[in-house]
Amino acid sequence: MRNEGLGSWPARRARKTPHRTALIHGDTSRSYAELYDRTTRLAHALRARGVRRGDRIAYLGPNHPSYLETLFAAGTLGAVFVPLNTRLAGPEIAYQLADSGARALVYGPSFQGLVAGLPGTTDVRAYVEVGAEYEEALAEAGTDPVDEPVVPDDTCIIMYTSGTTGRPKGAMLTHGNLTWNAINVLVDTDLIADERALVSAPLFHTAGLNMLTLPVLLKGGTCVLVEAFDPAATLDLIERHRITFMFGVPTMFEQVARHPRWKDADLSSLRILTCGGSPVSTPLIAAYQERGLTFLQGYGMTEASPGTLFLDAEHAVSKAGSAGVPHFFSDVRVVRADLAPAAVGETGEVVVRGPHVMPGYWGLPEETAAAFADGWFRSGDAARIDEDGYVFIVDRIKDMIISGGENIYPAEIEDLLLAHPDIVECAVIGVPDDKWGEVPRAVVVPREGASLDPDEVLAALAGRLAKYKIPKSVVLADELPRTASGKLLKARVRKRFGTRS
Repeated sequence: MRNEGLGSWPARRARKTPHRTALIHGDTSRSYAELYDRTTRLAHALRARGVRRGDRIAYLGPNHPSYLETLFAAGTLGAVFVPLNTRLAGPEIAYQLADSGARALVYGPSFQGLVAGLPGTTDVRAYVEVGAEYEEALAEAGTDPVDEPVVPDDTCIIMYTSGTTGRPKGAMLTHGNLTWNAINVLVDTDLIADERALVSAPLFHTAGLNMLTLPVLLKGGTCVLVEAFDPAATLDLIERHRITFMFGVPTMFEQVARHPRWKDADLSSLRILTCGGSPVSTPLIAAYQERGLTFLQGYGMTEASPGTLFLDAEHAVSKAGSAGVPHFFSDVRVVRADLAPAAVGETGEVVVRGPHVMPGYWGLPEETAAAFADGWFRSGDAARIDEDGYVFIVDRIKDMIISGGENIYPAEIEDLLLAHPDIVECAVIGVPDDKWGEVPRAVVVPREGASLDPDEVLAALAGRLAKYKIPKSVVLADELPRTASGKLLKARVRKRFGTRS
């Protein structure tokens, strides 16, 4: 077998545990032997549609077995998988398809309308709709092994992450990056072959795919795929499938704990709860500890595949608020501006190095060069380290807003707001929110003499941005604080306009 990448995983699993269940989705169950067969057939079907080594294959749709079959088929062909965020608006999807140069798009039936508007705006030549068309393509395809050489340094996925310049950047994650990240998860969370993971976090997110699904499949466990998170359904699925492993952002776990069935639900099968996106609150930790459950928290970034820091169960309480220590095969430092290590308790920037860190951004050599310093990836996040080596994230240098686990960069929203004829200045900041942790707020300066309607401003963003990116409130201001050189003082904007509404 000349394929050393993710595309070989179904074949390797099929020869070890062919009859064990790999995927469950609704009433559908797929063994590892079936996953290998379907992945191989899809690879042949895509090749027949003109996909070749190095081409990009995009996927747009909710969690579904075809998502992982497409990922593994791309890896089998030596092609590159491009997962698309289903929450994005049509123009955002079109941009990522065009930027990646995707040649094929596999999509869920609920996106027929969006996809119908794409031809002419992208390089996509092959469209495959999940359902009858997808199954027919597999039925007609061959099952001979695809003997395409793939090495760990080959690009496996282009995963888009919002950029501070207002345009998302495609992080190139290699087969080696993803494999080493999965190994880190296996080492640090003690996964077993009988793992049954509930995958309700979207697979287009780096955490749902790389911190949960791929490590479980590498180990030979079962992934129960859910198209959308629902707290009541979550409790039902835990009981029905005897779920052992879950990942979620804090707001997901909070909704489950607030459900009327929480106290009486059978949670005895759960072994591992991992949480990311933002720190878990002390009350939420206590609510789960009352049920005998402990969170494993961490910190990561798409560019690091994403696992970077990890807080184990033993220190969940004593180091509450910390993101933990580096994953086993990961090196992390908190550094000063000159890259010298920061002292204990001193705030500095998080930098990371390791076999799970991307080689760079797709088609952006200058941004790639700026993101690395002496071999270390610069996160742009500020943190301090304690005397035991535990890292506490204290601020976001890049002004990123994290809302319900979704990364939102103000510049992208600000660019669209400034296109409004009656807005001369604007700043988007995060404000506290009980449900989502924080949500965006737009602070705008109207054109002199203009009568600006906040509702109309927000309505103008509909369809141009994902709903979660659209500010939840608009505040009118006479001016925005700036330095003598004209640089916007975001800290002062937050201080003046960032209180809870």
